[in-house]
Amino acid sequence: MRITILGCGTSTGVPVIGCRCGVCTSNDPRNRRTRTSALFRARGCNILVDTSTDLRAQCLANHIERIDAVLFTHPHADHIHGIDELRIFNLLQRSSIPCYGNEETIKRIRGMFRYIFSEDDNSSWKPRLTLNIMDSPQRIMDTEVIPIRIFHGRLSILGYRIEDAAYLTDCSEVPPDSLGLLDGIELLIIGALREKPHPTHFTIRQAIELSERLGPQRTVLTHLSHSVDYPLHSKDLPDGVEFAYDGMEIEF
Repeated sequence: MRITILGCGTSTGVPVIGCRCGVCTSNDPRNRRTRTSALFRARGCNILVDTSTDLRAQCLANHIERIDAVLFTHPHADHIHGIDELRIFNLLQRSSIPCYGNEETIKRIRGMFRYIFSEDDNSSWKPRLTLNIMDSPQRIMDTEVIPIRIFHGRLSILGYRIEDAAYLTDCSEVPPDSLGLLDGIELLIIGALREKPHPTHFTIRQAIELSERLGPQRTVLTHLSHSVDYPLHSKDLPDGVEFAYDGMEIEF
């Protein structure tokens, strides 16, 4: 399996518009973060997690020319507002793209982007997508995908286990019944917004504590705010834990 971190930033992206902090003015490319998204390549299948606001730029930067399926974690703007960019993949692939999420996410996408799914709309070129509610493990082509129910504040959202990798962004709690689904993972990609507590996101310390409980060989922290300075704060991370950066390639 090969995973590309397309974006690892929080909803504002980094730099933040109008901010002159040390991270937002940094020359280190690892401190420049588009909105969070990832591409999983497994068994000949390209699975995109979330259509971030920056999807077009991410696909160009990482030479992505095929998307076989999309997994949506939740319906917040930074995770779904790039959905219209999928239409070029329809053109390249000459097929509809299956999209998956929990019931609330699918409902919100259908309502927010009604022009895509309305037969009465006069739009000349729009994405061709098939929406599917994922409430149990499924095989997408030859790849096993297990939805993991987690919490983003009070909102119930989905993380995903894809083979032996887990992707849990925008997470503030993993309920007990979901922990067992993460047994034996080799790679954990998890949201860790910042050091300061936040009501709807894990802190860096909380994400590390979950990693220590699950015991993966490697943990990658994503959905990072502009309070995270990659070279400065990387020195404080334990062995086996690292910050994501845009364009990061992970193979295992």
